[in-house]
Amino acid sequence: MAKGKKTVFFCQNCGYESPKWMGQCPGCRQWNTFVEEIVTTGNKALPSQGQGSAGAKNEPVALTKIQAREDDRIKTEIEELDRVLGGGIVQGSMVLVGGDPGIGKSTLLLQVCRQLSGKGHKVLYISGEESLRQIKLRAERIGKFNDQLLLLCETNLETIRNTIEKVKPEAVVIDSIQTMYNEQVSSAPGSVSQVRESTGILMQIAKGLGISVFIVGHVTKDGSVAGPRVLEHMVDTVLYFEGDRQVAYRILRSVKNRFGSTNEIGVFEMQDKGLVEVKNPSQAMLNGRPTDASGSVVVCSIEGTRPILIEIQALVTKTNFGLPRRTSVGIDYNRVNLLMAVLEKRAGLHLGDWDAYVNLAGGMRLGEPAIDLGVVMAIASSYKNKVVDEGLLIFGEVGLSGEIRGVSMAEQRVREAEKLGFTACLMPKANLDSIQGKYRIRLIGASNIKEAMEYI
Repeated sequence: MAKGKKTVFFCQNCGYESPKWMGQCPGCRQWNTFVEEIVTTGNKALPSQGQGSAGAKNEPVALTKIQAREDDRIKTEIEELDRVLGGGIVQGSMVLVGGDPGIGKSTLLLQVCRQLSGKGHKVLYISGEESLRQIKLRAERIGKFNDQLLLLCETNLETIRNTIEKVKPEAVVIDSIQTMYNEQVSSAPGSVSQVRESTGILMQIAKGLGISVFIVGHVTKDGSVAGPRVLEHMVDTVLYFEGDRQVAYRILRSVKNRFGSTNEIGVFEMQDKGLVEVKNPSQAMLNGRPTDASGSVVVCSIEGTRPILIEIQALVTKTNFGLPRRTSVGIDYNRVNLLMAVLEKRAGLHLGDWDAYVNLAGGMRLGEPAIDLGVVMAIASSYKNKVVDEGLLIFGEVGLSGEIRGVSMAEQRVREAEKLGFTACLMPKANLDSIQGKYRIRLIGASNIKEAMEYI
């Protein structure tokens, strides 16, 4: 087929391709997401790469005969990152790291390069956004590097492929995927076609040569990786950096992981020398907690296998307008409205003409239902202007009937509270029997929000 050029329209959200512009995407049902691009038609002959490529001869293999060992993972010695990755870097895997500009994506990956090169692994860092001197200045802030780390400033994927075949590193960092381009695709770098084709070529390199590839991805206004959503489906692991640039703490969350749990998080603190691990995030999140202040309670949330204690603050004030204002930071806005409706109906609190502001301290974002009881008690405490005992930990899910439902991993939550010096724990009565008498901390069970409020 002779090569030619044609105009097609791509959906920026999901990558759906159409010969004409459409207002709504048939794939993801989003409006005004189509962009026009010029693509080259014809065969795109790419060199074959190792096993799994077009030129390789593959034969079916019995699953029982495939050898897979846990020591195939490479430890980065950054425990928070290893936890999120599922125990380390899997050889031949492809990891996408996304986050807001300036949040620390490049800094973290440069620290990973330092750790891997320090252990004798050859690492290639490819940047399409910074010069070699700029990377050197950033590296001097982090620490000392050895000769095992190689730097390359390049955006042409064919040149990058040849360099990787020549150097044969064990890990490659691409910073960022939006700056890479394939000469066989006529659209501009950063477009849907270029991002998709570039990721496909890098995936061939990773799987064919057994090289671990880290990709930095820019994000859009709504927080998703810029480019088609098919990009997230192509890679093995998707990591997102969360947190505000004005806040020191950063949360590294796994959204997709083929080799581990997607519920784990890593907590880092941005300092002058880069990102520093927070070994005990519960204690860090509770620093500076106010005393003798109403509307402040401590809840326990499970992130993966780790219990995290965090403070919920609520402020309820009389509204000056006919329509009360509701604001939430770090907690789902609709969930807060739902819990306030339960308080009005089941506990008799008249919140219809009161403003309510709910905040999760430390810049965290939590969505676990186990923090419901903490939100309810914080709002009730501020409304009645009653101070909650600072030695009390609260957790439990609240239903629409006002009942407090049991939660998973209650024993781990109680153990974490006792370790941090809490004296009492308000929890669902359904979880009380299984852990009663195992710990010195006082356990209070409640079956509905009225019982919980009477205790407080």
